[in-house]
Amino acid sequence: MTTTSTPIKTHERELFMDALRGFAILGIFIANLNFLSHYDGSDNPTSPWLLKGSDDVMSFFHHLFIEGKFYSIFSLLFGWGIALQIKRGLDKGVDALPTVKRRLLFMLLLGAMHLLIWIGDIVFFYALLGFLLLPFRKFSNKTLLITAVILILSPIVLYWLKMTFPVLNYPAELMNQTGDQLGEKLTGINSKATYDNFIQNASWFDHLKNNISGFFYRYGYLFFVSRIPKVLGMFLIGYVIGRSDFYKNLAQNKKIVYWTIGLGLLIGLPANFGLAYYMSNFEDDYFGLKINGWYETIVYAIGVAPLALAYVGLLMLSFQTKIGHKILLLISPVGKMAFSNYLMHSLIGNFVFLGAGLGYMGQVGPVYLTLFGILVFVFQIIFSTIWLSYFQYGPVEWVWRSLTYNKRQAFRVNSNQ
Repeated sequence: MTTTSTPIKTHERELFMDALRGFAILGIFIANLNFLSHYDGSDNPTSPWLLKGSDDVMSFFHHLFIEGKFYSIFSLLFGWGIALQIKRGLDKGVDALPTVKRRLLFMLLLGAMHLLIWIGDIVFFYALLGFLLLPFRKFSNKTLLITAVILILSPIVLYWLKMTFPVLNYPAELMNQTGDQLGEKLTGINSKATYDNFIQNASWFDHLKNNISGFFYRYGYLFFVSRIPKVLGMFLIGYVIGRSDFYKNLAQNKKIVYWTIGLGLLIGLPANFGLAYYMSNFEDDYFGLKINGWYETIVYAIGVAPLALAYVGLLMLSFQTKIGHKILLLISPVGKMAFSNYLMHSLIGNFVFLGAGLGYMGQVGPVYLTLFGILVFVFQIIFSTIWLSYFQYGPVEWVWRSLTYNKRQAFRVNSNQ
């Protein structure tokens, strides 16, 4: 913990990044649970896990405080991490780029495998965009920040263009049509009714086959919502943070952090309140390329990134306090094993909600999903802490690292084995 103007040590920075990553993992899981659980907002009087009025309120709060904010933090951390890898190489007089590219390549492979488990995967997508990030390293920090702002705001223009010229949405439509055709061929799904029946009754192997077609739906969706510029913009901000040693010199940068928090809350909270309003009332308009969908896009673009950055700033300052440091250290093991814990979310979600598992599909609403997400996170804190007392890395992280360096990495604590 640092309370003076002394630069923050590398170990403390790594602990903070792990804590921030753990915080992001919690929010991402709660956001993803709506999709993993197949919750659609309908009222099922036979399920004790659906609370219509309370679920609507909780869903509103999800849109207000969670939607988009946590993958934005995770995106920032991704860019930050790549910047540090390249910077460490430069400090040692070594070109780290080949290692970074191998790391991204095997991340791509692991993400493709995860897509077969759950179509909502972000690992494959982040690896693809990671390659797109690398050429930006040649530009100045000022250029990167300006580009980041343009990218983050660009969905406003992109959505308007798709409203005005629907042909521009053809790539998303083509991906969805391909998913329909492949899904019917592989699983016989040709309507929502057959899809619901499939999810409730299919075997695990059938789910794997279905997720092959799900890949096309996923990337059609990502194109439609302009996720590429949103994520790449946060990558660039994270890259600047890492390359400039912003956190290492936090004492000198506190004024920037205070401004980021203040503006982030001032702009982000009202904009995200608007986002929650539109997502709660006009979601069909959004996917129908209607004017309310454009309004939703505007408040998303101007509100999500600022609020996410405010969260990061608040946690940066909290980590410098005695109590904040202790609390955040508790969740840092989850972040150190973020890849493993993220994949665990998919396995747990599939087991609990799919028919091949416990079969709670569509029977749990946002209130209980939030409680479930918190309970799983508490379990992951305990599990990750115990695991890291015996091993240096999470299991997936160890495989990823070994593949990257083409050599079996030391795994056990205080061991070369």
